[in-house]
Parts: sequence; C-alpha cells; structure tokens
Amino acid sequence: MLIKDAKELTVYQKSYSLAMQIFEVSKSFPREEAFALTSQIRRSSRSVPMNLREAWAKRRYEAHFISKLTDPL
Repeated sequence: MLIKDAKELTVYQKSYSLAMQIFEVSKSFPREEAFALTSQIRRSSRSVPMNLREAWAKRRYEAHFISKLTDPL
C-alpha cells in the first residue's frame, strides 16, 4: 500500500482525533482559564498532527525529516 498523504498515517489519524477530543473537553474548563490553560492545551494538542504533516511534506530530505520528527513540543 502506497501512502500518498500524511492524513493516511495511523499516527496522524490518532493524534488528530485526540486533538479534537481535547478541544471538546476543554470547552468545559472554567471561563477564567480560557486564555491561559485552555489555550495552551489546545495549541499543544494541535501541534502533534501539524508536526507530522510538516515532516511528511519534507520526507524526501532525510535529515530534515528526522529533525522534524524529533522537534520538541
């Protein structure tokens, strides 16, 4: 099976699904946390699938691909 897009990767699908679940759960956080904790949690959960897609786009450059996969969150 030839994978044509990062969205076909199991790890991407699971990380995206989890990011969406985190978004839904964070809706119930207290209002006073809306711009602090809630925002940070949402951004960090979205960074995983975004980094995977960026790494996939750069996969033909092995050194860059590896560096994107090992980027700190």
